[in-house]
Amino acid sequence: MKPPALERFLTYRLHVLNKITDRDTNRAYLEDCGIPLGEARCLAAIGRYAPLSVNDLARAANLNKGQASRSAQALVDRGLVEKALSASDGRGVVLTPTAAGMTQYQRVVDLIARRNDEIFGCLDAEEQRALGAMLDRLIEHLQAREDGADDEA
Repeated sequence: MKPPALERFLTYRLHVLNKITDRDTNRAYLEDCGIPLGEARCLAAIGRYAPLSVNDLARAANLNKGQASRSAQALVDRGLVEKALSASDGRGVVLTPTAAGMTQYQRVVDLIARRNDEIFGCLDAEEQRALGAMLDRLIEHLQAREDGADDEA
């Protein structure tokens, strides 16, 4: 029996799609905003949900804590984000955008919207709606499984 083609597995296809979009989006962020993709994702999360701890940022930007911490520090170094001690936890920090960060945040959000339109441009409105609904369903299903596994641990 011949094994199934790797290219037919959902996880492989999602990984390929992710790599293609990340490479192209990283290039676009560097050209249009002057920051790499990871920092742009963090700035988008901080701009939307501030104030955020590094742990909250990692969850919001779907990064591990180390990636979130490095990106946050890079944004602080660029003057786009301020880091302050947390009032509720003297050891922790909270991240908030600066005025320059909010200007850059708007550029990032505008680019995200344009990229989303470009990516979905090959699908008609019904296909876009259906794909969005299917992705939401898969995410909910997998998060529920993950949450169940966490509860058992």
